[in-house]
Amino acid sequence: MKLLYCLIALCMGTLTMQAQESKEKTNPQRVEVSCGQCQFGMKDKKGCDLAIRVDGKTYFVSGTGLNDHGDAHAHDGFCSAIRQADVIGEVKNNLFVVSYFKLIPIKP
Repeated sequence: MKLLYCLIALCMGTLTMQAQESKEKTNPQRVEVSCGQCQFGMKDKKGCDLAIRVDGKTYFVSGTGLNDHGDAHAHDGFCSAIRQADVIGEVKNNLFVVSYFKLIPIKP
């Protein structure tokens, strides 16, 4: 019987730790976003692709696209300006995979 209680306590403790762990990963991070080729000077791909700069390193983005947030070639578009965004995601195979992306409006 004591063994059963110990197993239940161990399972409950493990579930609690996993819940706390996932909360830490859901805090958005403020980063710079723009066209990788036009603004960040990335040469890995041809054309225009959304990229992110995190801690001084640039990565192309998967999970959202260049034109998903307005006209990329407008005066405030990603090919013309470096913008700020709150993101949640992770780097996989030198690609930033986003699960949350919120573009910060430019103040007039």
